Amino acid sequence: MAKEHITETLDLGVTDPSKTAEARQDRHFEGKLDGVVFGFTSLLAIAFVLWGFLNQASLASSASSAQSWVILNFGWFFVLTSTLFVVFVLWLAASRYGRVPLGRDGEQPEFRTVSWVAMMFSAGMGIGLMFFGVAEPLSHYVSPPPGSATGQTSEAMQVAMATTLFHWTLHPWAMYAIVGLVIAYGTFRRGRSQLISAAFRPLIGKHANGPLGRMIDMMAIFATLFGSAASLGLGALQIAGGLEYNGWIESPGKLFYISIITLLTIAFVTSAVSGIGKGIQWLSNTNMVLALVLAVFVFMVGPTLLMLNLLPTSLGIYIKMLPEMMARTNASGGEQMNSWLAGWTVFYWAWWISWTPFVGMFIARISRGRTIRQFVTGVLLVPSLVSLVWFTIFGGAAIDAVREGVFQLANGAVNSNHALYQLLDSYPLASATSVLVMILVGIFFVSGADAASLVMGTLSEHGTTAPSRRTVIFWGALTGTVAAIMLAIGDPRDPGEALTGLQNLTIVVALPFVVVMVLLCLALYRDLRKDPMMLRHLRGNELIEKAVLYGAVKHGEEFYIVVQEKKASVKASTEAEVTGS
Repeated sequence: MAKEHITETLDLGVTDPSKTAEARQDRHFEGKLDGVVFGFTSLLAIAFVLWGFLNQASLASSASSAQSWVILNFGWFFVLTSTLFVVFVLWLAASRYGRVPLGRDGEQPEFRTVSWVAMMFSAGMGIGLMFFGVAEPLSHYVSPPPGSATGQTSEAMQVAMATTLFHWTLHPWAMYAIVGLVIAYGTFRRGRSQLISAAFRPLIGKHANGPLGRMIDMMAIFATLFGSAASLGLGALQIAGGLEYNGWIESPGKLFYISIITLLTIAFVTSAVSGIGKGIQWLSNTNMVLALVLAVFVFMVGPTLLMLNLLPTSLGIYIKMLPEMMARTNASGGEQMNSWLAGWTVFYWAWWISWTPFVGMFIARISRGRTIRQFVTGVLLVPSLVSLVWFTIFGGAAIDAVREGVFQLANGAVNSNHALYQLLDSYPLASATSVLVMILVGIFFVSGADAASLVMGTLSEHGTTAPSRRTVIFWGALTGTVAAIMLAIGDPRDPGEALTGLQNLTIVVALPFVVVMVLLCLALYRDLRKDPMMLRHLRGNELIEKAVLYGAVKHGEEFYIVVQEKKASVKASTEAEVTGS
C-alpha cells in the first residue's frame, strides 16, 4: 500500500485580535485625547453656535441656500447610494462572507438577542417612530408624492403606507449595517481601534493614522453632532406639542423649547457616563416595553380589522412600488418633486446617514460574537418588521380617523407636532396615553443621544471604548446647544418652519459622509477577501484538489484521503495522506 503526504501550512484563524500588529499600532494612543480631532471639530462647532447666537437670519439663509444647492446637484447621489447600500449588505449576508464571525473564532454573542435588538432599535430610530408614526402616513395620505395619487383616496392610502415603509425599513438599516459591520469586523476580528478612519486601512494603509484619517473622523463627528441634534429638536417639538395640545401650556416660545432641550441633554449625558450596561441597556429595554404597551393599546381600541387588513396590503404595495420609489429624483417631477424630495426622501437619507457613525459604532459595540449573516439579519430585517407593524397600527388608525371625520386637519394640513396626540384624543385614557408618549419620546431620545455622545467621545480619544467623562459631557452639552440653534433658525411656533431648519442643516452636513460610506463598502470587501476563514477555505480547496489530482494520477480510482494534524511541526498545519492499494 503506497502513501504520499501533501502538507499545507494554514492560518488557523483569529484567536486573540488584541495581539495583532494592527491592534498594537492602533491602541498605542487609545484613551488619550486626540488634540487635532477634538480641537478642530469643537472649535468649528462652537463657531457655528456663536454664528447662530449672533446672527440667526444669516445662518438660516446660508443653511437654506446650501440645502438647495445640495438637493439640486447631489439629490441623485443620495437616492442612488442608499439603494446600493441595501444591495451590498444583502449580498454580504447571502454570500460565503456571511459565515465570518465578528470576533474570535467560536466566540459567543455578548448580549442576549432580545436586549441586542432593543438597544439597536432604540438607538436607531426610536424617537423618529414617535414623531412620524402618525404624521408621515397621514401626510402622504393627504398630500401624496407628486404624480402618484389623488389625496385622501384608497389609492393614496396605499401610496402613503408604501412611501412610509420605504423611508423606515430596509434603506436606513442598511446604512447603519454598513458602518456597524465595518467597525465590528475591524475591532473584534482584526483588533483595530473603534475609529471610522481605522476601517480605511485596507484602502489607504498607514495614512489612516495620519491627516487623512483624522479628517475622516472629524467628518464622522460632525455628522453625529448634527444628526443627534436634529433628533433632539424633534423630541423637543413633540413634547412641547403634547403639552400644548392637552392645554397644559399655551403657545410655547423659544425659551420653553430651550428648557426642554436642557432637561433632555442633562438626562442623556447622565445616562451616557453610566455606560452601556447600566444606562443604555436599561433604558432600551424599558422603552421597548412601554412602546409595546402603547402599540397594543391603539391596536385594541382603534380599527383593529383595518390594521390587520392593512398589514399584508402595506407590505405588498411596498414591494410593488419599491423600484419606482428608489428611482424618484427631480427628473421625474420637476420643481414640485424636487421640493417633495427635499422634505422627505433626501432628508431621510441624509438624516439616517448623519446617524450612521454613532448608530453604526454603537451597534458594533453590542454585536461582538455574531456572524455577518446574523448581524445583517438582525439589523436589517427585525427592525424593518417592527417598523411595518408600528406604521400599520398608528398610520392605519390615523388614516381611518380622517376618513371617519374624527381627525380634523387644520387648513387641510397635518400638524406633525400634534398628530399623535390628536389621534390618542379620540380614544379612551387620552391624558394618560399622551403622558406615556412624552415619556417615550424622552427616553427614546436619551437612549439614542447617550450613544451619540459616547461615540463622539470615542472618536475624540483615539477609539477608546470608554471615553473620559469630561469628553462625553462636552459633546453632550454641545449637542443640546446645536439643537437649540437648529430650532431657533426656524420658528418653533410654526412646526413646518421649525422642521425645515432641522432638515436643511442635516442634509448639508451629511453629504461628505455619503462618500465615506461608499469607500467603507470597498474597504470591508477588501478586508473580507483576506479574512483567515476565507483563506482557510481557499487553501483547503486547493489542498483537496491537489490531493485528489495526485491520487488519480498515481493510483487511478483506488485511493482514499486521510486528513490529520502534523504535530511535529512548530506551526500548525494540515496533512493530507493519500493512500492507494
